[in-house]
Amino acid sequence: MDLFTHSMEQLLEKEAPLAWRMRPKSLSEFVGQGHILSPGKLLRRLIEADRVQSVILFGKPGIGKTSLANVIAHSTKSAFRTLNAVTSSVKDIREVIETAKETQKLYNKKTLLFVDEIHRFNKAQQDALLPDVEKGIIRLIGATTYNPFFSVIPALVSRSQIFELQPLSIEDIGIVLTRALAVDVVLTRYNPEVADGVLSYFAHYSNGDVRRALNALELATLTTPTIADKRLVTMEIAMESIDKKPVVYDENEHFDVISAFQKSMRGSDVDATLYWMAKMIYAGEDPVYIARRIMVCAAEDVGDADPQALVIATSAFTAAQQIGLPEARIPLALAATYIAKAPKSNAVYCAIDAAISEVSNNPDLSVPAHLRDAHYPGAKSLGYGKDYIYPPSHPGEKIEQSYLPINKKFYFPTK
Repeated sequence: MDLFTHSMEQLLEKEAPLAWRMRPKSLSEFVGQGHILSPGKLLRRLIEADRVQSVILFGKPGIGKTSLANVIAHSTKSAFRTLNAVTSSVKDIREVIETAKETQKLYNKKTLLFVDEIHRFNKAQQDALLPDVEKGIIRLIGATTYNPFFSVIPALVSRSQIFELQPLSIEDIGIVLTRALAVDVVLTRYNPEVADGVLSYFAHYSNGDVRRALNALELATLTTPTIADKRLVTMEIAMESIDKKPVVYDENEHFDVISAFQKSMRGSDVDATLYWMAKMIYAGEDPVYIARRIMVCAAEDVGDADPQALVIATSAFTAAQQIGLPEARIPLALAATYIAKAPKSNAVYCAIDAAISEVSNNPDLSVPAHLRDAHYPGAKSLGYGKDYIYPPSHPGEKIEQSYLPINKKFYFPTK
C-alpha cells in the first residue's frame, strides 16, 4: 500500500458516513442474515473455508450485501477486485479479466470480483464476464436489489449460487447501533448519550435498512449541542433525524405484492387481503389494475361456490373506472373482503382448462348430426336436426340425449 492510499483510508475512517465506517470485517462482526450465515449454513462454510465460488447476493438496499462482500474480501486469500456496474464499461471488465489471468499465471492465485449493482450491467457487459466466470479465472460476487432471475442473464445465474438477504430485524439493527455508539472513532469523540427508546425508534423506522438507521444516529449526534461534555440525543431530536421511509414498490415488489394479495383472498384471510391492497394503493398502483385482479380471483377461486362474487367484483371494477382514487378504495375493499370471505371452488376454472386441453388434443371432433343447425333449406335432407329432442317440450322429464361425440367429463363441482 502506498502513502497516498494509506492516507486516503485514514481520511475515510474519519470523514466517511457512519454506515461505511461500521462495515464489518469478519463474520463475527456481521449482524443478521442467520438463514444463510448461521454456523453450518452453506455460505458461512464457503467463506470460512475460502471456497466462495460465483455467488449473487440480492435484497433490498441497506441490508448488508456490500458489507458481506467486504467480509469475504477480508477472509479470502484470493485477489479481490471491485467494479461498480453504474460506472464501469466493457473495457473495465476486460482489464480486470486480463489482470486476473496474469495473477493466476504469476502467483497461482484466483481473483474474486465484486460487482455492485450488477443488474445495471447490460447484456453485452454481462456476456463479457461469462467465459472467464465459466473457466474459473474470475469468481464473481454480484450484488443487486433486483431479483437476479429477472435482471441477470440466465447463463450467469446458472453458474452462480443465489442468496437472498432479508431486511434486518429491529433487534439486529439495535445491536449495530449500540456497537456504533461504543466503538466508532467519530461518535465516541462526542460522548453521545441517547434517551430511552431512541435506538428502537431508529430501528423501527429504518424498515430493516441498517444504513438508514446508522445515518440517522450519526445525524442526530452531530447536530446535537454539547452540554457538560455530553451530547444528549432526545426522542424529539431522533424524530427529526429520520423520516418515515416511503413504500418500496419497484417492478419486483409489484408482482410479489399482487401475488400476496390474490393468495390472501384465495386463502380467506381478510386482514392480509386488506393489508396488501392498502400497500398497493399507498404506493400508487392503478386501482383499475387492482380491480382486474379481484375479478380474476372471483371467477377462478370463488367460482360457482358463490357466483355473486364475480358480480360484485365487476361492479367494483366499474366503480374504480368511474370514480378513481381515493374514493375507489372503498368499493375495491368491499369486493376484496367479500371474495376473501366467500366459499371457494375452482371447479369451473379446472373445467374450462380441461375442455380447452381436450380441444387442443382432439380438435377434429364433428358436431353430431342431431345438434347441427337445421334452419336452412336442405339441412333436413342432410339429416341435420333429425331425432333432436327439444327439452322444454318435455317438462319434468329427464331427457336422455347425447351432446358430445365422445364420453368425456370436464366439470366436477365441489360439495
